[in-house]
Amino acid sequence: MKTISWFKEISKDNISIVGGKGANLGEMYNLGMPVPPGFMVNADAYKEFIERANIKEKITQILSGLNVENNEELQNKANEVQKLIIATEIPDDIKEEIIDAYESMGITDKPVNAAELVKKGEDEFVAVRSSATAEDLPEASFAGQQATFLNIKGSGDVVKAVRACWASLFTARAIYYRIKNNFEHMQVLIAVVVQKMVNSQKAGITFSINPSTNNESEIIVEACFGLGEAIVSGSVNPDSYIVDKSSMKIKSKDIKEQEWAYVRDETGKTVKKTIIKDKRGTQILKDEEILGLAEIAKKLEDHYNKPQDIEWAIEGGKIYVVQTRPITTMKKIEDEKTEEIRVEEQKEEEQADEKGTNISDAKVLVTGNTASPGFAFGIVKIANEPNEFSKVQKGDVLVTKMTNPDMVPVMKRASAIVTDMGGTTCHAAIVSREMGIPCIVGTGNSTSVLKENTMITVDATHGKVYEGKITIKKPKQAEETKEEYGELITATQIKVVMDFPDYAEKAAATGADGVGLLRAEHMILGSKVHPAYLVKQGRKQELIDILVKGISTVARAFDGKPVWYRTLDAPTDEFKSLEGGEDEPQEENPMLGWRGIRRSLDQRGMLKAEFEAIKKVHEMGLKNVGVMIPLVTKVDEVKQAKETLEEVFGDEFVEFGIMVETPAAVWIIEDICKLGIDFISFGTNDLTQYTLAIDRNNDLVQKHYDELHPAVLAEISMVIKACKKYHVQTSICGQAGSQPKMAAFLVRQGIDSISANPDVVHQIRHTVAITEKRLLLDAERRNLRPQQ
Repeated sequence: MKTISWFKEISKDNISIVGGKGANLGEMYNLGMPVPPGFMVNADAYKEFIERANIKEKITQILSGLNVENNEELQNKANEVQKLIIATEIPDDIKEEIIDAYESMGITDKPVNAAELVKKGEDEFVAVRSSATAEDLPEASFAGQQATFLNIKGSGDVVKAVRACWASLFTARAIYYRIKNNFEHMQVLIAVVVQKMVNSQKAGITFSINPSTNNESEIIVEACFGLGEAIVSGSVNPDSYIVDKSSMKIKSKDIKEQEWAYVRDETGKTVKKTIIKDKRGTQILKDEEILGLAEIAKKLEDHYNKPQDIEWAIEGGKIYVVQTRPITTMKKIEDEKTEEIRVEEQKEEEQADEKGTNISDAKVLVTGNTASPGFAFGIVKIANEPNEFSKVQKGDVLVTKMTNPDMVPVMKRASAIVTDMGGTTCHAAIVSREMGIPCIVGTGNSTSVLKENTMITVDATHGKVYEGKITIKKPKQAEETKEEYGELITATQIKVVMDFPDYAEKAAATGADGVGLLRAEHMILGSKVHPAYLVKQGRKQELIDILVKGISTVARAFDGKPVWYRTLDAPTDEFKSLEGGEDEPQEENPMLGWRGIRRSLDQRGMLKAEFEAIKKVHEMGLKNVGVMIPLVTKVDEVKQAKETLEEVFGDEFVEFGIMVETPAAVWIIEDICKLGIDFISFGTNDLTQYTLAIDRNNDLVQKHYDELHPAVLAEISMVIKACKKYHVQTSICGQAGSQPKMAAFLVRQGIDSISANPDVVHQIRHTVAITEKRLLLDAERRNLRPQQ
């Protein structure tokens, strides 16, 4: 058995030995591409490990009879297998070969015995990445399911990281994928890449075609100062250069002013560093570097015979290719359109067979406000109390006075939701939009007018409920949405709001640039136990495990993109039904009560458990998770929260920010920025109700609830201006971010990112793109205006 293969020994034909990523690196190395030196721990080493350690049969037994549709069972089995692998010692001969190779790579990337060499004074920083043997095959996309560990240093930590990569072959996601695609667990092996980390002064991405227009005659180069993490995560606006592929001449340059960069400090940690003023707004890449990267892109496209998306880094003036992968968006658009047409034809056939009533002849039973657009039909099931929830079966229409967090499992089964009360920011509206379920709120009388066990049709796009089952022609625009909007590239990042980790893959498929708000409340409610009760009973680890499971699911789905986790912000009335919730205080107005960061600081053990969960997620290699605190009204609240975070994380970098959702936070924003935060995010749902003195859950005053009120807009503008002064990122995660008018206003104010519901990501990106182009055009016209 051969444990180690160096890149020079590998080609694209060695997927079964070194996996897809390894074969790709070896192929590029032998093509003469400037690939950072490294080696592969071959798949046979993993196979030898599980066989000689006598855990192969144990793994098979653990996974035997697993129901992957049972999320809790799947996660528990995945954790059990991963813990087994992590706890098992690697045979000494395999371990020694890994250590020898690591200690050799600082001197040469050729296979040698490290004991025969005079070793360098320092170990190399390396990236340790998984490379599954089925990864990147045409019919088996395993990419992104296994782990990556960056800035690993020292032979002991390298060995641990290799074993952790092996364990990541059994994440819940990977197990689910294999079973659903008929792969035997023991037939899929895993190799591991160990590769020198590039400590880049410049980094970026090159596209061998123009991805926004699919123009195959253009090469796009995007660049930032510092480490590539900033550009990949969308934290900075990069320089963009267009190169003509035929003449290999630079056609245009779009230079941005980068105020800070990610850099690696002497301990290997990634930190933010302010860029000196003289360097800001200067061209990041020299012309010869732009053309050098364009030449690499052209060669790789020719070699692979496919358009390529290439990540690169420059250290000491030398270009390194970190990764290349095919650009598949054109094919995806075509496939999605074909699938949508197929589904629409199927729906029309079903409707024709069942002879539904034509919409022009249908009787309107109730009307309300659109909360989540869409069209569905089903049997009415009226459910307001917990003992009524079980009667709602898959495909029924849930009719209720108002939904609450306990009803989420019921909502998942419904084909549509209709409520008596609520506005566009109520629980039913927020949850249904994320789930993609048609929903009408604020009908006033649906529970009394609609009759149990009768067939109705819900046209949530127009806020109408019809008697019986009717036919409706799906607009062509719905088929063309992704084709029209999907490939737009905007300087303003478009992110999503997430409540349910189970929907993370679906949200990531929108092409969103990250998660601007990940709420914890529904993760907790799913456990049926009050988080403070768990801490009080000495069961803090249970709370941590619940959060790690949910947060890591979202972080993996958005790998390489920022995920901002909001600490708990549950009004006391929402947790009363949980075990241990009987001690929750009775408050007249919970929305103005003991919630947000004020409660978290009173119950510090609960807050620390949240931070410990995020630290655990970081230790899993998912360092794209940041944290923000809600309902801030004092500078001291931010200071205390930050101190608690530092108690848990020590010197490790983690993005830290706040929600701006109170007028108090607006007026003290400069003092908060001075304290040291990385970002803010507007919570416009609360900011609007606190500014306008309106209860957003009271349908009697819904007509006065307006996120576009001049007072609210003035507050937003004021905060963005202050944050720019202190180089703090700005975002929005309230429901207003899903409104095109608000999105256009935010772009004009210079916001860095907008978080929207997954169902409107493409629409908001389209609005943002138009607004950005209009701003550029206006600026160009001003420049062309004759001087007086």
